[in-house]
Parts: sequence; C-alpha cells; structure tokens
Amino acid sequence: MSGTTAGRTPEGTAGPSKAAPAGTFEAIRAIPVRHYGRWVAAVVVVVLLGWLAYGFSQGKIIWGTVGDKLFDHTVMTGLWHTVLISVCAMAMGLVLGVLFAVMRLSKNPVTGAVAWLYIWFFRGTPVYVQLLMWFNLSLIFHTINLGPIYKNDTVAVMTPFVAALLGLGLNEGAYMAEIVRAGIQSVDEGQTEASHALGMTSARTMRRIVLPQAMRVIIPPTGNEFINMLKTSSLVSVVQYSEVLRATSDIGVSSNAIMELYFVASIWYLVLTSVFSVGQFYLERRYARGSLRSLPLTPWQKVRANLTTLRRPKVA
Repeated sequence: MSGTTAGRTPEGTAGPSKAAPAGTFEAIRAIPVRHYGRWVAAVVVVVLLGWLAYGFSQGKIIWGTVGDKLFDHTVMTGLWHTVLISVCAMAMGLVLGVLFAVMRLSKNPVTGAVAWLYIWFFRGTPVYVQLLMWFNLSLIFHTINLGPIYKNDTVAVMTPFVAALLGLGLNEGAYMAEIVRAGIQSVDEGQTEASHALGMTSARTMRRIVLPQAMRVIIPPTGNEFINMLKTSSLVSVVQYSEVLRATSDIGVSSNAIMELYFVASIWYLVLTSVFSVGQFYLERRYARGSLRSLPLTPWQKVRANLTTLRRPKVA
C-alpha cells in the first residue's frame, strides 16, 4: 500500500525500540511517501514558462499598443460580428444536423440518399472553398427567382453576412448530422419498440423518447463544435465580412503594429473560448446526472483537490 501507514502493534512486534508496558499498544511512526518526481516536473515546467515569457519580453513588441487597442471601437464591432455569425451558423447547423440525421436513419431510400450526399459533399470540401462559392454565386445565377414570392439580383442577396452564414452553417450541419446520428443510435432499440407498443407514432417517439435520451451523447461534441466555430469564423474575412480578426488586421496594417494587433485578436478569442467552455462544462455536467454516480468536479473543486494532494500529510 502506498502513501502513509498508521496503526498500532502489540508489544514484541516490529515497531519503535522503546518498550511499551505489557498489554498496551504503541502508535507506529509512519513516514509519508515523498514524490520527488512531481517537484522536479513542476520546476522544469516553471523554468520553461519563465524562459518563454522572457523571450517575448525581449521581442520588438510595443505592449502598450495591445492595451490601447484592446477595447478599440472597430475591434469591439468585429468581436460582436464574430459572436453573431458563430451563434447564427451554429443554430443553423443544429437544425440541419437533426433534420439530416433523421433523414439518413429513415427507411425511405430517397431521403437517406439525399442526406448521405449532403453530408458527403460538405464534409469533403474545405470551408474556405464553400465560402468563396457562396460569395460568387452570382457568376452562375444572376438573379434569385422564387416566382411570385421573391425575385432579386444575386449580388444584392448574397451579402457578406449571408455568404458567411451559408458557408459556415451548411458545413456545420453536415458535421452535426453525424453527431446527432451517433446520439440517436446510442439509445437502446427497446425504447423505440416500447413506445410503438404503447401506440406512439414514429415522430412522437423520436421527439419525446429518443432525442431526450440522445442529448447526453450529443451535448459534449456539440459544445466542442461551437468552440471550434468561434475560431473557424475567422475564415469569413475572405467574403469581406468584418469579424474580429479582419478588424484587428486592418488596424495593424494602418498603424504598423501588426503583431500587437494579432495579440489583441488572440486575447479576445481566448476570452470567448473560455467563457463558452465554462458553459459547455456545466451543460455536460447537468446532462451527466442521469448516467454517472458521481458528477465531474467543478474547476474550483479540482483546485481544492490539487492543493490537498500537494499538502504534506501529517505524521501519525
């Protein structure tokens, strides 16, 4: 057994040399196990981090510019555009993901084939190419004509926001379709059979029985996809949509502080990722209540647990 040992031994057994009165027990002086490797690893990591920080401090970087431009009006506008396009594209991807996952699992061969083709195409082509295709759609269709409902020039319809939304949302829908399909297939078939035996229709079974149980499997990768979407949204600058990276790049070029503004963009991406990562953690923790006997530790509970392990145990 590792760690500390404590207990009592009767007189005459292994223990301290000092004799104890007959018929009594004496406490064992236990020596805690010292983890020297942990201390060495911690020192190495701290030294490497210090070396990295020193290297950046000696570079030709005007750190004051980073602070001055952090809350610049143009940067704030780009930050808002990043959040807006990420949330809208993710919402579109979720709806399309559920729709095409159900279509692919359908017994109808036509809907199944269409869903497979959609997933195959958008997962097989780069997002960058998809954005450019939507932005230049007017080269193929000069007008968008929906008969008596709507008609307009494609150039007027395909604004940078619409092109970015279609490019990101349709691409995300293909990935979400596979995630939702995996979640649906994780639910035991007996649940569906029991629902049908009770007289529930297939649509109602999917909505009331299968999807709620599949959420436990769907939520973690969905949160990961949204975090990824925040960073992927930086590609929409190719269709002239002014998100945070494009805003900082424009300021950097005009003020000759390119690297400083890249740091500004990185700081805001880290802030957004951290905020949404916390939300993802607590959402996963909530849906894990029905399947885990003990919930994962919160960040504060992990800090307290790590501090407890570093503390030297008391000698018994």
